Amino acid sequence: MKLIIAFLVSFLFFLGSGAVHGQPQVDIGVSVGPEGLNSFYFSIQDYFRVPEREVIVVRGRKIPDEELPVVFFIAQRARILPAAVIDLRLAGKTWMDITLHFGLSPEIFYVPVKVEVKGPPYGKAYGYYKNKPRKEWGKIRLVDTDIINLVNLKFVSEYHRHSAEDVIRMRSGGKHFVVVNDEIRKGRGREDSGERERGKEKEDEQGRGRGKGKGKGKDLK
Repeated sequence: MKLIIAFLVSFLFFLGSGAVHGQPQVDIGVSVGPEGLNSFYFSIQDYFRVPEREVIVVRGRKIPDEELPVVFFIAQRARILPAAVIDLRLAGKTWMDITLHFGLSPEIFYVPVKVEVKGPPYGKAYGYYKNKPRKEWGKIRLVDTDIINLVNLKFVSEYHRHSAEDVIRMRSGGKHFVVVNDEIRKGRGREDSGERERGKEKEDEQGRGRGKGKGKGKDLK
């Protein structure tokens, strides 16, 4: 019942609230319903260990859904109340401004991956980290979208114990994090990953088979 109330409150704000700092609200499309949105809120609550009421209150202050994890992430790292983060955000500060204001380094947003990340929406941000030695990561300046994408990547992948690479793939395909969270929760993300791995294994087997055939032909000669 509480989650239903939370959804109704948040949905009303979602429909009626304007852009924050000139940025449009995230359009999660029609691929996820109330259950998926509630799941996103619950995941935030559970991952950041905050009361359900606190998530509702933050959302009620016109913070877009995909920026909720950023609020709690910075508050957690800076050991402050989320309200202090929200006040600065609503005053027009960028997420980078807020990060530096609380004495935090852009290094906190980095999520280790096993592959080279190229292209939007993550390529530019990972390029900054790649092109600077780690001791200079404090000089990196990320834009709002970079920070939103990186924090959600960390949150979703760690909460669901899902590979960061898969989350990047899903996000790069145009899916918003409310949808990504919902699909991984239902096991779809893992199924997609498994299908790709099976496809790759099949291609490898076929390649090995062709190689054996060629080798056999040479022996016959």
